[in-house]
Amino acid sequence: MDHRIMPFGIPALDDRLASRGLRAGALHEVAAQSCSMVDDAAATLFLAGIAAREAAHTGGPVLWVSCRNDLYAPGLEQAGLSSADLIHAQPRDDAALLAVVEDAVRDGTPSAVIAEVSRMSMVATRRLQLVAADADIPVLILRRRRNRDQDPLAEPSAAWTRWRIASASSERLGVAGVGRSRWQVEVARQRGGEAFSMILEGCDETGCLAVPAALGHRAAETAGPARYAAA
Repeated sequence: MDHRIMPFGIPALDDRLASRGLRAGALHEVAAQSCSMVDDAAATLFLAGIAAREAAHTGGPVLWVSCRNDLYAPGLEQAGLSSADLIHAQPRDDAALLAVVEDAVRDGTPSAVIAEVSRMSMVATRRLQLVAADADIPVLILRRRRNRDQDPLAEPSAAWTRWRIASASSERLGVAGVGRSRWQVEVARQRGGEAFSMILEGCDETGCLAVPAALGHRAAETAGPARYAAA
């Protein structure tokens, strides 16, 4: 059976993913590399960019489900996800959150679903993987830390891919100012493929990532292999 793929449009990244991009009808999990605010922002914007590109492709809204009320609309817009394309749901706890996500995917209205979760069982991930595959809708989970030393990806999961995102030093400019953000993008686990890590430039206003010009096609080799065993 053929599956719809959402390519990043970066050969250095897509070619190292077993599906040559993200499988659309699947569960994908992302966590910040550390508990720092900059890593958390990078992980959040990484997911926003994926959802923004899918919304532009399908024309449907993005559902963002979180028990917190701290989404920063201007920041999401800089990553390509405009307020006009966004629906925010704020359930009372993780159990209600997972029910909202499953119902929304089964309904088929969103182009993509992003959910911020601090706790999710293996059974819950299997359910979301099945409904995502059936609806051909990407379910993008932002795994939140429950404490400072806890690795959000330490728990088992049926997710198709699992990612860790961290901030990296931006390019030095010849004039005063701040260059485009750079992220360390790590695939901690993927079905049918190996873990790897690479440096990329953060999402632009269309939600697209880029290979830093100074690194070119050697970006993946420069960053090296993934630093953690596949979870």
